[in-house]
Amino acid sequence: MMKLEWKTKTCKELLLEYQPAPNKGRKLHFAGVGERDVYNITAPFWNEGELYIAGRVEERHSEESEIIFFTCRNAVWTPKLDLPKFQLQDPFITRINGEWVFGGVHLYFDSEASRTIIGWKTVLYRGANLHELVHAATGPWNMKDIRLSELSDGRIGIFSRPFGIEGTRAVIGFSILDSFEDLSETAIIKAPLFRDQFLKDEWGGANEIHLLKNGFLGVLGHISYTDEAGLLHYHAMSFVLNPLTREKSPVKIIATRSDFPDGPAKRPDLVDVIFSGGLVREANNRAVLYVGASDAEAHYLDIADPFSEYETIA
Repeated sequence: MMKLEWKTKTCKELLLEYQPAPNKGRKLHFAGVGERDVYNITAPFWNEGELYIAGRVEERHSEESEIIFFTCRNAVWTPKLDLPKFQLQDPFITRINGEWVFGGVHLYFDSEASRTIIGWKTVLYRGANLHELVHAATGPWNMKDIRLSELSDGRIGIFSRPFGIEGTRAVIGFSILDSFEDLSETAIIKAPLFRDQFLKDEWGGANEIHLLKNGFLGVLGHISYTDEAGLLHYHAMSFVLNPLTREKSPVKIIATRSDFPDGPAKRPDLVDVIFSGGLVREANNRAVLYVGASDAEAHYLDIADPFSEYETIA
């Protein structure tokens, strides 16, 4: 059993409890994309015997992105040229029932001339391999951070992040589908919400889901707020969910921007921003966290595995 009673805490309260990593993270190096930035990456994953990362690639002063799959040679990540590129932001990828499930965020603009963003949708693809990804579903209007996970009983867990519900900024929802074929915009909208994780003027979302040995779900995500000066603050966070009972652990911060080397920011309000891309769990209760930093770079950091303490709970 997980702790049933806990108080919702602000970002600042969680930061007081946070113990920074003893060593700073490191920057990932990319080539083959010209002068464009690569950030908001996935964690590395194996495909057909080769290690890949998917990354958001865009010019510093633009929001018009493409997702590119990269492979690594001599510590430098370069595009895998025979794989498709997607006109999306913020990639995510997982395996469900032996297939790849891949997605990102599609932007909508008001006109070709002004290119002002008027909204976005999460788009999901699926396929037996990365060469054959086909469109599988599109999420609701203005919803990012839709994530899926295979459950231990073969069903599908789905996380949502509706915006502006009952005065909140954004909250996390969760529901269970019998199969991938049940995934629809309506199913995503109807996912019951967790209303006790964030204060109304703060927000968060799920970024990557790990199926633990006991059937629980380890959720890697972000928790965020805007300060009085209009500056954004995004921190990496985690919690663990029992998908059958909806019992969950408290949100805890697992990394902040100051855990990584200083670097450029896309805009002045994004200096204190990291976006959790993925987590690689390793031996001895350690893990490597991969993040986008200040919407301009990609970094990784060795941390304590945030899920191992919950993996032995029955």
